[in-house]
Amino acid sequence: MKVTWGVAASATLHCLTGCAIGEVLGMAIATALGWHDVPSIILAVVLAFFFGYALTLRGLFRAGVDWRKALRLALAADTLSILVMEIVDNGVMVIIPGAMDAGLASWLFWGALAFALLVAFLVTLPINKWIIGRGKGHAVIHAYHH
Repeated sequence: MKVTWGVAASATLHCLTGCAIGEVLGMAIATALGWHDVPSIILAVVLAFFFGYALTLRGLFRAGVDWRKALRLALAADTLSILVMEIVDNGVMVIIPGAMDAGLASWLFWGALAFALLVAFLVTLPINKWIIGRGKGHAVIHAYHH
């Protein structure tokens, strides 16, 4: 299957949106609760997967797909993309000195998070292009998009 970079970028931006919502919410909650790095990352990753899948499910439900099939499609479409994005995103946050300990009012935190999400997008983009080209990932839900 021939896949353009535009199609891959669209799928990756879709993934990035869910990941970013989960990351920001997770880090905000964890910071407000005074959690350390590991529980903060775990919460952010769980929420990133939740919101990533939720965005895909929303579109599938709008297309009239039943719950069971929609869940299978969302898992097939998004799991690898979200996993790669989360590994890269959180890895970048951890290696930027002070980023994980910076508060929500800190430019360091928000700048590091924006940079981490950009790096995650750039790493995940060619992976999504390859996956879609093999008829996997977002290719499995393409027929349900209007």
